[in-house]
Amino acid sequence: MSLKDRINEDMKSAMRAKDAPRLGAIRYLQASIKQKEVDERLVADDTAIVAIIEKLIKQRRDSITQFEQAGRTDLADKEKAELQLLSSYLPQQLDEAELMAAVDAAIAQAAAGDRSSAAMGKVMAALKPRIAGRADLGHASALVKQRLAG
Repeated sequence: MSLKDRINEDMKSAMRAKDAPRLGAIRYLQASIKQKEVDERLVADDTAIVAIIEKLIKQRRDSITQFEQAGRTDLADKEKAELQLLSSYLPQQLDEAELMAAVDAAIAQAAAGDRSSAAMGKVMAALKPRIAGRADLGHASALVKQRLAG
Protein backbone atom coordinates (compact mmCIF):
# COMPACT_ATOMS: atom_id res chain seq x y z
CA MET A 1 0.00 0.00 0.00
CA SER A 2 1.40 3.39 -0.96
CA LEU A 3 1.79 6.13 1.60
CA LYS A 4 -0.93 8.18 -0.07
CA ASP A 5 -3.37 5.25 0.19
CA ARG A 6 -2.43 4.73 3.83
CA ILE A 7 -3.12 8.40 4.60
CA ASN A 8 -6.52 8.14 2.86
CA GLU A 9 -7.41 5.02 4.86
CA ASP A 10 -6.36 6.72 8.10
CA MET A 11 -8.55 9.69 7.23
CA LYS A 12 -11.54 7.40 6.71
CA SER A 13 -10.95 5.64 10.02
CA ALA A 14 -10.60 9.01 11.82
CA MET A 15 -13.89 10.10 10.27
CA ARG A 16 -15.62 6.89 11.39
CA ALA A 17 -14.20 7.27 14.91
CA LYS A 18 -15.19 10.95 14.98
CA ASP A 19 -11.63 11.81 16.04
CA ALA A 20 -11.65 15.52 15.12
CA PRO A 21 -8.04 16.42 16.08
CA ARG A 22 -6.61 13.46 14.17
CA LEU A 23 -8.89 14.10 11.22
CA GLY A 24 -7.83 17.75 11.09
CA ALA A 25 -4.14 16.85 11.07
CA ILE A 26 -4.63 14.26 8.32
CA ARG A 27 -6.65 16.70 6.22
CA TYR A 28 -3.90 19.31 6.61
CA LEU A 29 -1.37 16.72 5.43
CA GLN A 30 -3.54 15.84 2.43
CA ALA A 31 -3.95 19.52 1.59
CA SER A 32 -0.16 19.97 1.70
CA ILE A 33 0.30 17.00 -0.62
CA LYS A 34 -2.36 18.30 -3.02
CA GLN A 35 -0.80 21.78 -3.00
CA LYS A 36 2.59 20.30 -3.92
CA GLU A 37 0.99 18.30 -6.74
CA VAL A 38 -0.80 21.34 -8.13
CA ASP A 39 2.20 23.67 -7.80
CA GLU A 40 4.61 21.29 -9.51
CA ARG A 41 2.10 19.58 -11.83
CA LEU A 42 3.01 16.06 -10.75
CA VAL A 43 1.61 13.12 -8.86
CA ALA A 44 3.34 12.85 -5.50
CA ASP A 45 5.07 9.54 -4.93
CA ASP A 46 6.16 8.20 -1.54
CA THR A 47 9.48 10.09 -1.69
CA ALA A 48 7.76 13.42 -2.30
CA ILE A 49 5.23 12.71 0.45
CA VAL A 50 8.01 11.88 2.92
CA ALA A 51 9.66 15.24 2.08
CA ILE A 52 6.35 17.02 2.72
CA ILE A 53 5.93 15.21 6.03
CA GLU A 54 9.47 16.13 7.09
CA LYS A 55 8.72 19.78 6.35
CA LEU A 56 5.51 19.64 8.38
CA ILE A 57 7.34 17.93 11.26
CA LYS A 58 9.96 20.68 11.29
CA GLN A 59 7.18 23.28 11.41
CA ARG A 60 5.55 21.45 14.33
CA ARG A 61 8.83 21.31 16.27
CA ASP A 62 9.37 25.05 15.77
CA SER A 63 5.80 25.77 16.85
CA ILE A 64 6.13 23.61 19.96
CA THR A 65 9.24 25.53 21.01
CA GLN A 66 7.55 28.89 20.48
CA PHE A 67 4.34 27.87 22.25
CA GLU A 68 6.25 26.50 25.25
CA GLN A 69 8.29 29.71 25.51
CA ALA A 70 5.05 31.70 25.45
CA GLY A 71 3.50 29.48 28.14
CA ARG A 72 0.78 28.12 25.82
CA THR A 73 0.90 24.47 26.82
CA ASP A 74 -2.56 23.85 25.32
CA LEU A 75 -1.33 24.77 21.84
CA ALA A 76 1.98 22.98 22.39
CA ASP A 77 0.10 19.78 23.30
CA LYS A 78 -1.98 20.04 20.11
CA GLU A 79 1.19 20.43 18.04
CA LYS A 80 2.82 17.47 19.83
CA ALA A 81 -0.16 15.27 18.95
CA GLU A 82 0.11 16.33 15.29
CA LEU A 83 3.86 15.73 15.38
CA GLN A 84 3.30 12.20 16.67
CA LEU A 85 0.73 11.51 13.95
CA LEU A 86 2.99 12.84 11.19
CA SER A 87 5.96 10.85 12.52
CA SER A 88 3.95 7.64 12.18
CA TYR A 89 4.05 8.05 8.38
CA LEU A 90 7.85 8.20 8.21
CA PRO A 91 9.92 5.08 7.59
CA GLN A 92 11.77 3.35 10.45
CA GLN A 93 14.26 5.83 11.94
CA LEU A 94 17.99 5.08 11.84
CA ASP A 95 19.73 4.45 15.12
CA GLU A 96 22.92 6.34 16.00
CA ALA A 97 25.28 3.63 14.70
CA GLU A 98 23.47 3.38 11.34
CA LEU A 99 23.47 7.17 11.01
CA MET A 100 27.20 7.34 11.73
CA ALA A 101 27.84 4.63 9.11
CA ALA A 102 25.82 6.62 6.55
CA VAL A 103 27.73 9.80 7.45
CA ASP A 104 31.08 8.02 7.08
CA ALA A 105 30.05 6.55 3.73
CA ALA A 106 28.91 9.97 2.47
CA ILE A 107 32.20 11.55 3.59
CA ALA A 108 34.16 8.82 1.83
CA GLN A 109 32.11 9.28 -1.34
CA ALA A 110 31.90 13.07 -1.50
CA ALA A 111 34.87 14.46 0.37
CA ALA A 112 37.38 11.87 -0.88
CA GLY A 113 40.25 13.17 1.22
CA ASP A 114 39.02 16.77 1.53
CA ARG A 115 38.33 16.94 5.29
CA SER A 116 37.78 20.70 5.36
CA SER A 117 34.51 22.33 6.27
CA ALA A 118 34.21 23.41 2.63
CA ALA A 119 33.33 19.81 1.77
CA MET A 120 30.24 20.04 3.98
CA GLY A 121 27.89 20.83 1.07
CA LYS A 122 29.15 17.92 -1.00
CA VAL A 123 28.86 15.51 1.90
CA MET A 124 25.33 16.64 2.80
CA ALA A 125 24.28 16.33 -0.86
CA ALA A 126 25.52 12.74 -0.85
CA LEU A 127 24.01 11.98 2.56
CA LYS A 128 20.54 13.47 2.10
CA PRO A 129 19.15 10.80 -0.29
CA ARG A 130 20.55 8.00 1.91
CA ILE A 131 18.76 9.12 5.06
CA ALA A 132 15.69 10.87 3.63
CA GLY A 133 12.84 10.47 6.09
CA ARG A 134 14.85 8.17 8.32
CA ALA A 135 16.88 10.68 10.35
CA ASP A 136 16.83 14.32 11.40
CA LEU A 137 18.91 16.31 8.91
CA GLY A 138 19.91 18.82 11.59
CA HIS A 139 21.41 16.06 13.71
CA ALA A 140 23.07 14.50 10.65
CA SER A 141 24.53 17.88 9.71
CA ALA A 142 26.05 18.23 13.20
CA LEU A 143 27.59 14.77 12.89
CA VAL A 144 29.07 15.60 9.49
CA LYS A 145 30.56 18.81 10.88
CA GLN A 146 32.02 16.90 13.82
CA ARG A 147 33.51 14.21 11.54
CA LEU A 148 35.00 16.74 9.13
CA ALA A 149 36.50 18.81 11.95
CA GLY A 150 38.08 15.95 13.81
